[in-house]
Amino acid sequence: MLRRMFLGWVAAAALAVPAFAVELGDDGLHKTPWMRDTFKDLQEDLEEANAEGKRLLVIFEQRGCIYCTKMHEDVFPRAEIADYITDNYFVVQLNLHGDLEVTDLDGEVLSEKAMAQKWGVLFTPTLLFLPQEAAEVPASEAAVAMMPGAFGAGTTLDLLTWVNEERYLDTTEEDFQRYHARRIQERADGTFD
Repeated sequence: MLRRMFLGWVAAAALAVPAFAVELGDDGLHKTPWMRDTFKDLQEDLEEANAEGKRLLVIFEQRGCIYCTKMHEDVFPRAEIADYITDNYFVVQLNLHGDLEVTDLDGEVLSEKAMAQKWGVLFTPTLLFLPQEAAEVPASEAAVAMMPGAFGAGTTLDLLTWVNEERYLDTTEEDFQRYHARRIQERADGTFD
């Protein structure tokens, strides 16, 4: 019996292994295979994302952020989420307290920390989902959705899907909250695809 319990524990532990290892960069931020190393010119990043048929997603993080760690250990490594991001998003990571220059959609060049202040980013992680066609306005104004803080896998996947499917264009019938509630019910009913 002890052997079966041990083998069951080993099997459960093997299933819990993330799809990719969580690494920290020299800046103390989590690094994933789906993050892009760019010049942080958001107009160029948007053009490149569009050329690849993907959505531009900007994610703010900071060194020592326990909520960022939660997302990188419990949510982002899930195969369905990591694969969805890889297939559908062009992700640019910014440091809430960083000094690298970022060129906003409106052309203003600021440090990462000054851009965070300009956009009103207070929490990490914060995900900004940008439209495919951005006007010359700050990215925070152009964003079609923003996710401040850490959320569970279901909420995260639902928001990624809601944005990618451009459901934000007509929220009269189903805004994100109703969409998410429906998806929760579908998962509970086993009718989720």
